[in-house]
Amino acid sequence: MELLYGTWHWSISGFAIGAIMLLLIYFGKSFGMSSNLRTMCSIMGAGKYNSFFDFDWKAHRWNLIVVLGAIIGGFIAVTFLDNGTGVNVSEATIKDLSVLQIDAPKGKLIPNELFGLDAMMSVKGFLILLLGGVLVGFGTRYAGGCTSGHAISGLSNLQIPSLIAVIGFFIGGLIMVHLLLPFII
Repeated sequence: MELLYGTWHWSISGFAIGAIMLLLIYFGKSFGMSSNLRTMCSIMGAGKYNSFFDFDWKAHRWNLIVVLGAIIGGFIAVTFLDNGTGVNVSEATIKDLSVLQIDAPKGKLIPNELFGLDAMMSVKGFLILLLGGVLVGFGTRYAGGCTSGHAISGLSNLQIPSLIAVIGFFIGGLIMVHLLLPFII
């Protein structure tokens, strides 16, 4: 039972993801979370208004089960399997955050100064989230998939466009953290 509490070692999680990807490849499926939004829009009839959403969504029902499983699994993990230790953030990260005048997350995954309720309710915080959402939505569509689709499914299928997209994701993340974040805060 102790195995279920706390975070798992990366090798265990990585092995599980790899095994799932082998099964998906065997059955001719590709995984990606952002494609579920297209499927949901198609279910609701968006195909009548835009040809992008006009496809056989029933063939993609299985991927909606993945989303449901992620939601249920997250709920179970937080509600029943939390050992109370929170997320361990390295001292180097805490030091880098303090340079930007951001307090240590104190067991949380993200700092309150960036994603707390007060930050989100401010005009600046709302505009940052709105712009970030637009950029993520545009980038996901422009890149032909999201980070999970390209980094997990695309790289597992040895797709060169996915490799290029993942390199772009990392470069974008580095630019954001090292160049843009100090100006935003």
